[in-house]
Amino acid sequence: MKITLPDGNVKLYDNPTTPGQVAVDIGPGLAKAALGAKVDGQLIDLNRPIGQDAHLAIVTAPKLGKNSQTIGEPDPEAMHLLRHSCAHVMAEAIQQLWPEAQLAYGPPTEQGFYYDLRLESPISTDDFPKIESEMQKIIQEDRPFTRYDLDRDTGMAKLSDEGNKYKIDNATRALQSGSETLSWYLTGKLNPEDGDAWCQNITVPRVRCWEDLCTGPHIPSTGRIGVFKIMSVATSHWRGDIASDRFQRIYGTAFFSQTDLDAHLERLEEARKRDHRVVGQKLGLFAIDEMVGQGLILWKPRGAIVRQQLQNFIAEHLDRQGYEQVFTPHIGKLDLYRTSGHYPYYQESQYPPLVSREQIKALADDNCSCAQLANMMKDGEIDGYLLKPMSCPMHLKIYASEKRSYRDLPIRLSEFAAVYRWEQSGEISGMLRVRGLTQDDAHLFVIEDQLDEEINGCLSLVKIIFATLGMTDYRVRVGLRDPDSRKYVGQPEQWDKAETACIKAAESLGAPFSQEPGEAAFYGPKIDFVVKDVIGRSWQLGTIQVDYQLPERFNLEYTGSDNRAHRPVMIHRAPFGSLERFIGVLIEHFNGAFPLWLAPQQIRVLPISDKFLSYANHVLDIATTRGFRVGIDTGNERLGAKIKMAQEDQVPYMLVVGGKDEQAKTVSVRHRSNGDLGAIGIDAFFKLADDENRNRLLGPR
Repeated sequence: MKITLPDGNVKLYDNPTTPGQVAVDIGPGLAKAALGAKVDGQLIDLNRPIGQDAHLAIVTAPKLGKNSQTIGEPDPEAMHLLRHSCAHVMAEAIQQLWPEAQLAYGPPTEQGFYYDLRLESPISTDDFPKIESEMQKIIQEDRPFTRYDLDRDTGMAKLSDEGNKYKIDNATRALQSGSETLSWYLTGKLNPEDGDAWCQNITVPRVRCWEDLCTGPHIPSTGRIGVFKIMSVATSHWRGDIASDRFQRIYGTAFFSQTDLDAHLERLEEARKRDHRVVGQKLGLFAIDEMVGQGLILWKPRGAIVRQQLQNFIAEHLDRQGYEQVFTPHIGKLDLYRTSGHYPYYQESQYPPLVSREQIKALADDNCSCAQLANMMKDGEIDGYLLKPMSCPMHLKIYASEKRSYRDLPIRLSEFAAVYRWEQSGEISGMLRVRGLTQDDAHLFVIEDQLDEEINGCLSLVKIIFATLGMTDYRVRVGLRDPDSRKYVGQPEQWDKAETACIKAAESLGAPFSQEPGEAAFYGPKIDFVVKDVIGRSWQLGTIQVDYQLPERFNLEYTGSDNRAHRPVMIHRAPFGSLERFIGVLIEHFNGAFPLWLAPQQIRVLPISDKFLSYANHVLDIATTRGFRVGIDTGNERLGAKIKMAQEDQVPYMLVVGGKDEQAKTVSVRHRSNGDLGAIGIDAFFKLADDENRNRLLGPR
């Protein structure tokens, strides 16, 4: 058996082995640092058997430098293993304190982990210290994480005996997705003499281990967990459905060093100050009203300015790249989305279909149940309309509305499209997770030979956006298909071409990128951009997808130079992703202090007193004539109060005018960040401001 390592070296084994054994064979240092492994791209436990040729990468704990701070960026896989394992430790501690607690699920997240649990007794922040104390005991016992698997019938019988309906539902879903077995992880050793989950506890032998239904993987033992903290408690609901069972969701986080945890807590404190919901309300950018609906954004005039400036910005570059703007309806027939495959594939994240009153009445008269109605719509027996969840099927129809020649391609169609997604109520979060969103959507129809060039054109657009906004710290994630999944449609050779094009394009960027099997859309691979903001948080923003499948489903054609019909390739592209999410991220990135070109009010004129109102209005007129968004503060407050108000409103430039300014035809300039810039001639100031505005600079030169 051949095990290929990341550096290309090969280790040979006569019998099945484990990643842990390979690490030992490579060297004691690697074996000591090992936490888990990736085998052919899949993250697994160190003791999971490898029985055939495979590519293997050992996942290790990060090295620590001065002050025990992690050197470089920790491996995301290592953080995943650490936090998933710490989630189990937290759940065990909670059940030791509240044995009646019923667990639902507890995944790791980018910032930490959580566990959803059913418990009548409310857990409060006052309980966090005793939970953490129990967790510390479990960690000090250094018990191993041990996996065991049961066949379908035995596993379901075990769950039925335990009576946790949430675990039964989780297991049922896993089996329906094709799993042949069910797996558990226990915190301790499986005692083969008992044939059950018993362990040899370090301090109290033969105490039944804590366990949970789980697919893993985990780190080798609880003692490998570094530092942790219980962060908060919130309300959640089963499967995110507000009408279902109510849970307590306990959030925590874990790191490999105290220094890293302290830095994380500092970032969170800064993030709280920058929360777009607070800053956005303070600056009057947007509103969310329960009477309008959860996850539906009301853009106020100031927020609309920011949105429009971003649209104008990208529209300029779209014009340069030869895009053509289109408009499509907010609803479409179900057959359109059946053909594309979006319905019922994404049914759970779509609004319910709209069916005519006549059909509903006729079905009601026939005593048709809701389940029967859903099946009939799924099978195409009943037609209706769907609130548009994405624009691509309509853009495909625009392409198909005319005969196309190879001379016409590439065709680039763009639209700022309003689309609607049924996000679960518990997952909605301000502007970052909404039900109504605006995508800077575009679809390119290309000849296969044009694919590389057009992908690079899309990438250049994303790079321009990020560079202009100062978001230059990003990584690229290439989502590939999982060969073992039934999720993906189309021919393998087409997938190979599309994935090769995406990987090649990612390599050309000169930025870190990862290949992630299983993260492709059902119709094709994609390139996602994960951006770090100024306080180190990561956001998934722009995306580019290569699609051979939808042109096939819609029978798109163009006439080639050989006078025969050919199939175009489609590129889906959205550099902003959604304007709501993107602007929510920008609000926090800039803490509301938008650069001049984006600021809702760019300049505010501040007369020292009413005696200088005439000159202040003269300056105001000049600014307006030059195209700036400008205001004037004519209030009776002292100058210091006017400056404070302008600072709080995040106005980039304040032009203070008094007697000396009027005589010299100057303005006394204050910048929001740089403070007092002194008296500057009117024309000189507006020349500088115009340069900053027109070139979309992040600040004064």
